[in-house]
Amino acid sequence: MHDMTHLMAADSDVCPTCGQVIQPPPAYGSRTSTMRKVALGVSVLLHVLLAAYALFRSDTIDKIPPPKKESAMVYIAPLKDKPQPKPQPKPTPKPKDTKVAKVKPPPAPSKRVVSKDVPRDKPKLETFTPPLVSKVPLPPPPAEDMSSMIEQRRKQREANNPAPPAEESENDRAMRVAKANIAGAQGRNSGSDREDSGGVFSIVNQSSFSAEVKFKGWNGNFKRNWLKQEKVELGNEPDIESAIIKKMIQLIRAEKPGDFVWESRRLGRNVNLSARVEDTAELTAFLRQEFFSEKRPGPGRR
Repeated sequence: MHDMTHLMAADSDVCPTCGQVIQPPPAYGSRTSTMRKVALGVSVLLHVLLAAYALFRSDTIDKIPPPKKESAMVYIAPLKDKPQPKPQPKPTPKPKDTKVAKVKPPPAPSKRVVSKDVPRDKPKLETFTPPLVSKVPLPPPPAEDMSSMIEQRRKQREANNPAPPAEESENDRAMRVAKANIAGAQGRNSGSDREDSGGVFSIVNQSSFSAEVKFKGWNGNFKRNWLKQEKVELGNEPDIESAIIKKMIQLIRAEKPGDFVWESRRLGRNVNLSARVEDTAELTAFLRQEFFSEKRPGPGRR
């Protein structure tokens, strides 16, 4: 049974009802747990250690200096006013004796002096001489004639844009071919050719896949003999005409890599041409027109 049921036991250690031994009531602090005791002991020990550290290490602890005292306000009592001296009355000045001014008599009137008018010098008149003007009229500036201006501009335009060569008529072409044949026959009969600085191309044995090109070089003392004869193959060119023109340009550049004069029998005049690489397109177009514009082209002369 619970100890609280032994109410009748009074001060006896044994219950008269059940006969059990009655436990004495717990004293104050007897139920304190061991953990609380340990915690209390540790806390007391820490406080003791802190107090001992502060006592023995007081010289190493940085002490915060107390704040400086602010300036105290001092009240100074005002000084007593000094007694002002009594104002002394000023002595009245004595009136000065007034002197009577003597009146001077007015001066006698002076005689009036009449001045005679002196005749002034008359101003001299300046004579103005006008500048001499030449009666001979100056020649007028040359008037620019409108017609001369138009003619000058027309000539300038023609110089910048040369007119294309006129087309050759059938009669002119026939006459040119006849003259060329006559000149060739005369050269063959005489056995010599006139000296010049040009060359002659001749195309023989032309087919769709090959041809032969004869070229007379720049030699003024040769007879009618072909110095060079090249065989032309179609190769990668689109047609045999393009291959022939390519070979001609190679032969021309071997002799004249720059500017040269071409004696065109198709046009009947000399033409200035260029064998430079940058002028290949223009030279190709000219040679195509020179050799392949007709069905039976004659030899071209340079």
